[in-house]
Amino acid sequence: MSKRYKGAILSATAATSTSSAASGAWTLQQQMQAIAASNWPSPYLGPPTVEYLVVAGGGGGGSAVSASNSGGGAGAGGYRTASGFAVTSGSAITVTVGGGGASNTNGSNSVFSSITSTGGGRGGSNATSPGGSVGGSGGGSAGTGGTNTASSGTSGEGNAGGNNSGYLAGGGGGAGAVGSVPVGTNRDPGGNGGNGLASSISGASTYYAGGGGGAANSDTIEARSSGGNGGGGYGAGYPSANVSEVGGNGSPNTGGGGGGGSQASDNRAGGTGGSGIVIIRYADTYAAATSTTGSPTITVSGGYRIYQWTGSGSITF
Repeated sequence: MSKRYKGAILSATAATSTSSAASGAWTLQQQMQAIAASNWPSPYLGPPTVEYLVVAGGGGGGSAVSASNSGGGAGAGGYRTASGFAVTSGSAITVTVGGGGASNTNGSNSVFSSITSTGGGRGGSNATSPGGSVGGSGGGSAGTGGTNTASSGTSGEGNAGGNNSGYLAGGGGGAGAVGSVPVGTNRDPGGNGGNGLASSISGASTYYAGGGGGAANSDTIEARSSGGNGGGGYGAGYPSANVSEVGGNGSPNTGGGGGGGSQASDNRAGGTGGSGIVIIRYADTYAAATSTTGSPTITVSGGYRIYQWTGSGSITF
């Protein structure tokens, strides 16, 4: 009896030991899974942070509405970019893509969540303010004969426009450089637009937010100025004697500023600013967004999920 009793005790003890070992193994497995989850993203979870590029609409080029005057190039839309921007799962994030301004009009702001880029400043005009307007980048000043001070850009978003030189208009500011001051006589082009900045957030290096060129003042030669790299419109010249041009338009979805319009015997408007753009990306080890609006272009490339809006919408992770 005692042996059977001892045998029973020993059997129970063995069973308990086996159960404890199994329990210990299960606990270790759970611990290892927890450690793995903390070191590698789950394919079912949205990203904790994203990288963004937010470019506002470019300003409209300045018009020329009286003899011997020329319109200033418009400033580019504000350019803001950074990584590590925190996002929250389950809440829709607003996306607004700003439109380009018409002649003598500022561009519109672009927005991603709490990030706002300022619309580009309009180019200077003798019909409104000859110094243009403050914006993401500032407008260049109109060529009116006197000295007009160009407008400033917004800190962290862009640069100032260029001053005029006599009757030659200054170029609009870009994200990467100030607008140029014209060089030469009244038979030469206006100031070139300031260059924008390149970004590879879309997967390809692309320039955004170039300023518009300032207009010329001559009725005998072609004398266009250049818009800045990043979609800036050219500053108007004279294709034939006594016939002036409308300023060149900023390129769509670049935030480029419109070029200034020139004037001889006919009055010419500045070009329209280019619309803006909003792009975000994050590591493709995280899940795709649960929903989007505004029909963004969605790609997976180079280890990133990339969302690109050319119209307003939203995204939810």
